[in-house]
Amino acid sequence: MSADREALPPYSNGGGPVAGIPGLDSHESQPPPRVQILPELECSVGVMAYNEEANIAHALDSILGQELTAKQIREVIVVASGCEDRTVPIVADIATREPRVRLIEQKHREGKASAINLFIGAAKCPVLVMVGADLIVEDGAFDALLRHFEDPAVGMVGAHPVPVNGNGTFLGHAVHLQWRLHDRIARNSPKLGEMVAFRNVVPSIPLDTAVDELSIQALVTQLGYRLVYEPRAVVYNRGPATVRDFVRQRRRIYAGHLRIREQQAYSAPTMSPWRAARALLESESFSTPRAALWSLGTVGLEATARALGRYDIIHGRRSQHVWEVCETTKQHIEDAADAQRQHNVIVFHIVNFHRLEIEIGLHTSRLLARRVADRIQQALGPAATVSAQEAGTAVALLPGDRGAAERAARAIVQLFEAAPVALNGRGASSPVSLACGIIAFPQPGPPLSGSGPVPHVELDPAPSAAT
Repeated sequence: MSADREALPPYSNGGGPVAGIPGLDSHESQPPPRVQILPELECSVGVMAYNEEANIAHALDSILGQELTAKQIREVIVVASGCEDRTVPIVADIATREPRVRLIEQKHREGKASAINLFIGAAKCPVLVMVGADLIVEDGAFDALLRHFEDPAVGMVGAHPVPVNGNGTFLGHAVHLQWRLHDRIARNSPKLGEMVAFRNVVPSIPLDTAVDELSIQALVTQLGYRLVYEPRAVVYNRGPATVRDFVRQRRRIYAGHLRIREQQAYSAPTMSPWRAARALLESESFSTPRAALWSLGTVGLEATARALGRYDIIHGRRSQHVWEVCETTKQHIEDAADAQRQHNVIVFHIVNFHRLEIEIGLHTSRLLARRVADRIQQALGPAATVSAQEAGTAVALLPGDRGAAERAARAIVQLFEAAPVALNGRGASSPVSLACGIIAFPQPGPPLSGSGPVPHVELDPAPSAAT
């Protein structure tokens, strides 16, 4: 046993069995001993892969290229489960050039939980990080996750998934809405997924789980550790592009959540209807008629998937831990992730602001400008940064491709045209017309284009906050 392992809390949480681990049936756990984490924290990264030839090389590049401060990625363990494509040769070739990469091959596909247990058994570091083989990890994400383990009370940290799907279609809107609500809920009640880091205190997870991150989250919580959601640790994923794939994926996940609640006495925060409803109402997903219609359609799809997932659990009709892959989520992701890394500066200006200063007064006009900036921030969501400037100007920094930024700008201009801005709580309001321009910056590099007026064309739906 290495020195790193000896410094960890015991798997049995101080002598008592842990709920949810095969062979251990107690639902009680004692608070874990508080461990001093060294500044030079090392982590083992696990990548579970099944037929991921389209994305595995880009995923590994995004992991191995991370620049960490006082942290180290000691090893990257790829568990390839019954792969029938070029996943194994691709990883084997990378391993010949990168000594940190290790390949473990399962001849037959036994489910993701089985692959995770192989990774946990092979890992050598005090902190484990799990990354999907179809994800791209943004620069700085590892640092953002791992810094939380300097607090010995923290047991698990989750990243912020951002979909690369275009949001100009109903399914693209549905995927962005799903992850936007996930982000809003997780900021208050951590629900961790896609990329997670956790202390090496869990010897295994149940083999029949279809929601592996939640199973680990339940075990870590029962050991007395604290959960953290880190919005700055961005990972890019691709959501389903067909209704069939969307419902199939959501059905499996909800059935997995129900099984975790039954087996491990733990409920995911996203299972709460009131949390989901509140997040939906706060998400600015009904700002235009089309967005409202698509948001209601997404709610209908989710309700259908949850009903089917509940049916599967009640009647025991499906084995969920080895699931049918949603092919539309496995398409090439690197180019779309590069587009998400682009940043757009959108400059909004209140038309005839100087005239408003004369008509309604200096103090009230400044209040109006702040209200305008606040409404723009609400419309763009947490992914954007909006600041109020002098003379009725607001500047928004929005990640994503230029086309999506233009659609967002048009939606905001029309939002203000449709509704005046309230000035106080006594019903006073003022109509506002906005002019705007956009500058798009790739990362890194010079601006893609100069600013210019946004053309007034038919309104497209505003992009989600995750864009």
